[in-house]
Amino acid sequence: MTLGRVAGVFGIKGWVKIVSNTRPADNLLKYPQWWLGAEDGYLATLVDAKAQVNGIIAQVTGRDGQPIADRDIAARLVGRDIAVDRSELPPAPAGSYYWADLLGCVVTSKEDEALGTVTAMMENGVQDVLVLTDGEGEAAKERLIPFVQGPIIVSVDIDAKRIVADWSPDY
Repeated sequence: MTLGRVAGVFGIKGWVKIVSNTRPADNLLKYPQWWLGAEDGYLATLVDAKAQVNGIIAQVTGRDGQPIADRDIAARLVGRDIAVDRSELPPAPAGSYYWADLLGCVVTSKEDEALGTVTAMMENGVQDVLVLTDGEGEAAKERLIPFVQGPIIVSVDIDAKRIVADWSPDY
């Protein structure tokens, strides 16, 4: 499951800047091994890391298992996703969901009107927001729905990949 990405390099000794998708951000440091990249990725070991005011910096191992100690080699990691095996994650508390589990869910209104499919999630500072896409190509319509359980999100069925919202297609 993707938990962050390498956003840049830090210093000259092979450290990288990390953007974490975990809350709090330094929860990412609980996982000693990260998959760096998707298709051509590899399993890296977290050598050292520090939470800073503006994010996280870390030193990881390269494909050879040795700590990356060169800025130019670290620069090749920029843009790579950071993922951990799903089995490493604790179960989500009752009524809570990992964002990755919500992706791909079909969202309908209480009247069973199609609203779209969850293609992304984002935060607006107050709550999480579902980003839905309805349609394809240039005809595709994007819709944002606050993920507020109870008044807006009526039900979530992860197994069926279905979310019911108190939301109208006209909103």
